[in-house]
Amino acid sequence: PRLFFSHFWQLFVKLAQTKSALEDSDRSYQQSVTTLEKIREEWQKEHIKACEFFETQECERISYFRNALWLHVNQLSQDCVRNDEKYEEIRKSLEMCSIEKDIDFFVNLRKTGSSAPAPVVYENYYNTQRNATPVRSPVPVAISRRGPLPTPTSAPGEPDYATVDGYSLI
Repeated sequence: PRLFFSHFWQLFVKLAQTKSALEDSDRSYQQSVTTLEKIREEWQKEHIKACEFFETQECERISYFRNALWLHVNQLSQDCVRNDEKYEEIRKSLEMCSIEKDIDFFVNLRKTGSSAPAPVVYENYYNTQRNATPVRSPVPVAISRRGPLPTPTSAPGEPDYATVDGYSLI
């Protein structure tokens, strides 16, 4: 019986030690779970803060890009309006265009004189006879000496044809 009691006592002590180790392990496990939950909650808060920060940053980036593109497109649109206004000025000027008056204006602006150049006669400088009759040249040669071009002027109340904003088509 003593052997049985001794053996029983050893088992009882071992059971108590195992139970104590089990409780220690359970407390350690519970503390680990609590610590892990605190870390998970802290991570989740930081993750939410990071996502909110990135969302704010993205909203600012999109807003900046949208505004910059909006300004650029408005500038292009204003350029188109200004171009269309200039084109309308050109169309109005073309409506006032008279082909006959343009030709007259060009002739008056660029004319070199009212008389044709004199005919060029052939003179033979190698012939000893001085009284030979001059022979006309078969091809008239134009005189290339001209004076300065006249400054264009227009009559009062008459528009300068073929000019728009100081640019001349002539």
